[in-house]
Amino acid sequence: MSEKVKTAALGWVEANKRRLIEVSDAIWEYAELGLIEHRSAKLLGDELESHGFRVERGVAGMPTAFVASYGEGKPVIGVMGEYDALQGVSQKRVPNKEPLIQGGPGHGCGHNIHGTTALGGALAVRHAMEEHSLKGTIRFYGCPAEESGSGKVWMVRDGVFDGVDAVLSHHPGAMNYGSIGSSLANNSVKFHFHGTTSHAAGSPEQGRSALDAVELMNVGVNYLREHVVQDARIHYIIEEGGGQPNVVPDYARSWYLIRAPERDQVDQIYARVLKIADGAVLMTETRLEVEFIKAVYNKLPSKTLSGLVSENMRLVGAPEYTAEELEFAKKIAEQITPESKRETLRKSKRPGWETLMDTLLDWSFPDAWDEGEVSHGSTDVSDVSWMAPTMEFSTTTWVLGTPGHHWMNVAQAGTGVGHKSLIFASKVIAASVLDLLTKPALLEKAWDEHRERTRGKKYVSPLPPDAKPPLDMWEK
Repeated sequence: MSEKVKTAALGWVEANKRRLIEVSDAIWEYAELGLIEHRSAKLLGDELESHGFRVERGVAGMPTAFVASYGEGKPVIGVMGEYDALQGVSQKRVPNKEPLIQGGPGHGCGHNIHGTTALGGALAVRHAMEEHSLKGTIRFYGCPAEESGSGKVWMVRDGVFDGVDAVLSHHPGAMNYGSIGSSLANNSVKFHFHGTTSHAAGSPEQGRSALDAVELMNVGVNYLREHVVQDARIHYIIEEGGGQPNVVPDYARSWYLIRAPERDQVDQIYARVLKIADGAVLMTETRLEVEFIKAVYNKLPSKTLSGLVSENMRLVGAPEYTAEELEFAKKIAEQITPESKRETLRKSKRPGWETLMDTLLDWSFPDAWDEGEVSHGSTDVSDVSWMAPTMEFSTTTWVLGTPGHHWMNVAQAGTGVGHKSLIFASKVIAASVLDLLTKPALLEKAWDEHRERTRGKKYVSPLPPDAKPPLDMWEK
C-alpha cells in the first residue's frame, strides 16, 4: 500500500511539473520583500484553495501569512513554504551579473523554490490521500519574512503550529542532505537615537549629535566582541546618519543582529549591548528608543526525519540535466575562484570534501554528517523545531561554491538547474509526508527523539509580550 501511495504522489508531481515551475517563476519575478509578499502569498494560497484546501489568510497578525489544510484528524503533518526575497540582489536569468532593476530585490536564497516545493509536496499528498482514502491532515504553512521579520516566530507565539505532529520543509542548497546540526539564536533590534540640531561650525556646543551616539555605541560593541562566546556573532548597519555635515544630526539609527548558539546566551549578550547603548546616551546627552524587531531560537535537529528524507532522496533519484542547463552551470562556476570554493567546502566539514573540488553539481546522497555542529546562520524554522519534530532539508540547486545571498543564487533559482531541484524536492516532500501519515512507529520514533532533546528545557517565546510583527519595517 505504501509504495502505491508514493507512486501516485510522485506521478502527480511529474504530471504537474510545468505548473509548479510556472508558480516558482512567478514568485521569482515578484521578488517581494518580507511581510509585503502579497502577490506571492496570494498565488500560493489560491493554488491550494483550487485543489480543495481550506485556507485561512492573514494569521498571526501578518497579511501575508496563511495556513491551508486538507483532510481531517490525526496525524497532522505540516509543510512550510517561504517566499520572501532579499534586498539588492536583483538579477536577470543570465550567468553573469546583470540586474533586472539596479539595487532591486531578488531571490538570493531561492525562496521562490522554497514556497513552491512545499506547494508541490502538499498537493501531491492531497491527491494521493484522496485516491487511496488515507486519513490524517496535511497542513501548508505560508511563512513570510524568514530573511527579515521571522514570520514563523510570530506564528508559533500565536499558536498557529499547535497540534502539528511533524513539520517538513525544503531549502535550496548546494548538497542533498537533511542537516542534524543546530543554528544560532538571534535578536534583531533597531536603536533610535534623538539629539539636538545646531550649526556644526557656528554653534556646535548647542548640538547633541545622535550620530555620535550611534558611533560610540558601535565602538563599545566592537570592544565587546572579545568577551563573548566563540560562536557568537554581532552585525550592524547605520540606517540613518543625518542630513548634511554642517548640521549636527538630531536623529540617527542603527540596526543590530545579535546571535549565539543558545537562546540564553543571546539574552546575556543583548543585555550587555543595551548597557553599551545606555552608555552612548550618557556620553552624548541624547535620548534612546529601542525597537525590538524580532528574535529566534536555536534549532533542534531530528536524526529520525533526516534519515527519512535521505531515504526518499535516494528513492526519487537524481534528475538529468540538458546540455543547455549544464552550460549555464559551467558559466556560473567559471566566476567562482578555486580558493572560494575550497573554503566553502572546508566550512561544510563534510567528510571527504576535498574530492568535490572538481564537481560542478553534487548529486550524491550522503547521510547527514553534522551532528553537534552549529551553523553560524539563523532561521525561524528553529522556533518551529521546539513545537514538534522538524526537518528542513536541502537539495542541490546551486553550483558548488556559489556564495549565499548573491546574484548567482538568483540566476540559478530562476532557471533550469533550479527547476530540476524544485521538482526533485517536491517529490521528496511528498514521499516523506506520506511515510509520516502512514507509519505511526516512525512518527513515534521522531517524538521520542524530540522529547529527549527538549528534556529539562522549555520554549518561551523570545518576543516581548507587547511586540507586534514589524509590518512597516521597509517604510522606515
